[in-house]
Amino acid sequence: MITLKLATSLDGRIATAGGESRWITGDKAREAVHCLRAEHDAIVVGVETALADDPELTVRLPGYDGHQPARVVLDSRQRLSPDCKLVKTAREVPTFVVATGSPDPALTEAGVRVVTVRAVGEDRPELKSVVEALAREGLKRLFVEGGGQVAASFIRCGLVDRLEWFRAPMLIGGEGRPGVGALAVAALAQAPHFQRTEVREIGDDLWERYARG
Repeated sequence: MITLKLATSLDGRIATAGGESRWITGDKAREAVHCLRAEHDAIVVGVETALADDPELTVRLPGYDGHQPARVVLDSRQRLSPDCKLVKTAREVPTFVVATGSPDPALTEAGVRVVTVRAVGEDRPELKSVVEALAREGLKRLFVEGGGQVAASFIRCGLVDRLEWFRAPMLIGGEGRPGVGALAVAALAQAPHFQRTEVREIGDDLWERYARG
């Protein structure tokens, strides 16, 4: 099962043109995201998100001492720095890098598990192979958090089972960074369809839940 999480403005932007993104959604929406993380085996992000935000990708809730999902970075060229939070805590929380080449000793020595898959296009990991490789590691419930290109790639491959969309009451405009990248949709009939299952207010934001149509 693969869940895609989006936290955007009303017009579907995840950041300004300059990259500012903290925080688009409010405290209650972010708390809900942490609860969703706890329901999954692994959190998946692209390397651009990991480099830009230096995230921890952990469940951080008051009094929480339960399951911590693994962290997975799609990083074909293994650009992740040994000094980032994900690598520094790799021995505390399982951390995987999905690459298309031989494992980088700087990562493996820090406790990161490098999973090698075949490349497609611009040396990007082939996503169906990624999902299969992670499943072999016991990571079958994936929570995809970003960025826009990663979201689009999972949607294009037909891999998204659920959408958890948190929408803030603000507009950023066309120059902002989209929550979902290019899908190469030439006709409406080709557009991926999802069925809305729930809508609720959460603080000042809106939480929309969808299942694959």
